[in-house]
Amino acid sequence: MQDALALLQTLHARKVWSSNMPEANSRSASANSRAPRNNNRREQAPAEPKQFEEITINIDRVSRVVKGGRRFRFKALVVVGDHKTKVGIGVAKGADVQAAVAKATDVAKKHLIIVAINKGTIPHDAQYKLGGADVLVKPAAPGTGIIAGGVVRSIIGVTGITDLLSKSLGSTNKVNIAYATIEALRSLVPRNQWLNSNNKKAAVKVEVAEEKSND
Repeated sequence: MQDALALLQTLHARKVWSSNMPEANSRSASANSRAPRNNNRREQAPAEPKQFEEITINIDRVSRVVKGGRRFRFKALVVVGDHKTKVGIGVAKGADVQAAVAKATDVAKKHLIIVAINKGTIPHDAQYKLGGADVLVKPAAPGTGIIAGGVVRSIIGVTGITDLLSKSLGSTNKVNIAYATIEALRSLVPRNQWLNSNNKKAAVKVEVAEEKSND
């Protein structure tokens, strides 16, 4: 009697299992038919080309004495440029290095200047003194390259200038050297402008000579 009951239970369990098999198979088939998830969306997204190159020239840790003691922060000097005619520098402080660099980059992008470039070099000599720093830049022949120190080289490297001679005189303060370099580049006059100014002066002299001869 017990053997008969055990046999009946076994047959019933097999019947129930076989009746549930099609549903399980259909579920697995539908799951396999689904499209695979795209986990590489970020990798497939096209990266936008950066308009400006950003170079961190220097990072200093500065402190400020407050009522509770000293408060330490970071000061970053950053230069940005488009490898053409635009360049700018920025100095900013932040609670950490990343914040200081981000702020300095924003400052640099807001204070861009346009550099006069003539055949891969500058049109004429320029010298600027700021504080104790004195920076001199000179044009160079093609193939010379950028002959400059650390700070000046970093600034010239993000412009379209390929040949340049420079000399940093006086102070070694990187912030002053950077600002002196920017001011020296700002003072450059494009070649076509100073050629036109010479032509205008010559025309004025001719007119004055003609008036005197008529008198």
